[in-house]
Amino acid sequence: MKQQQDFARDISEIRSMMERSTKFLSLSGWAGIMAGVYALAGAWIAYKVFNFNPDEVVYTSFSRGEYLAGLMKVALLAVAVLVLSIGTAFYFSNRKAQKRNETMWNSTSRRLLINMSVPLVIGGLFSLVLLSKGLIGLIAPVTLIFYGLSLYIASRYTFEDIKILGLIQVALGLANSYFIEYGLVFWALGFGVAHIIYGIYIHVKYDR
Repeated sequence: MKQQQDFARDISEIRSMMERSTKFLSLSGWAGIMAGVYALAGAWIAYKVFNFNPDEVVYTSFSRGEYLAGLMKVALLAVAVLVLSIGTAFYFSNRKAQKRNETMWNSTSRRLLINMSVPLVIGGLFSLVLLSKGLIGLIAPVTLIFYGLSLYIASRYTFEDIKILGLIQVALGLANSYFIEYGLVFWALGFGVAHIIYGIYIHVKYDR
C-alpha cells in the first residue's frame, strides 16, 4: 500500500513539474478583479464625465466634427484603462511568481504573450480602420470579439478556465454587433463585470 501511495505521489509531482514547465500559472485573480474595476470606472467616466452616448454615435461619421473631441477623450480613456490593467497584471503576476519561487518571464510566458498578441494586434488595427471610416458603433464589439479570441488561445498556455472567459467575451461581442447602440453597456459587461467574476473565481480556486 505504501509503495502505491509513493508511486501516486511521484506521478503527481512529475505531472505538476510538467505543467509548470508548459503553462504560465502565475496569473493572479486580483489582476482580473482590478482590470474589471478599471473598466467599469472607465465606462462610468466615459458616460457621465465625457457624455459619451453610443446611441448618438452609432451612425455618426467624421463629417460631424462635434463628436471628434469626445471620441478622442474616450479613446485616451480606453488606453489609460489598458495601461492600468497591464501594469496591475504584471505586478500581481510577478508577486505570485516570487511566492512560488519562480520567474515570471520565461519561455512559457513568452509563448503566452506572443500567441495572445496576434488577435489583439489584428483587432486593434481593425478598430483603427473602423475609426477612420466613421464606423464607431462597431469598435466595441470588435474589441470584445478579438480579445475573447486571444483569451481562448491563451488558455493553451495558462489556466484552462480562461477559455470560458474568452467565449463569454466573444458572445458579448457578437450580441453587441447586433445591438450596436448598447456598445458601452456590453463593453462594461465584458471588460468589467466578466473580469471581476473571473478574477474572484481564479483567486478562490488558485490563489488561496
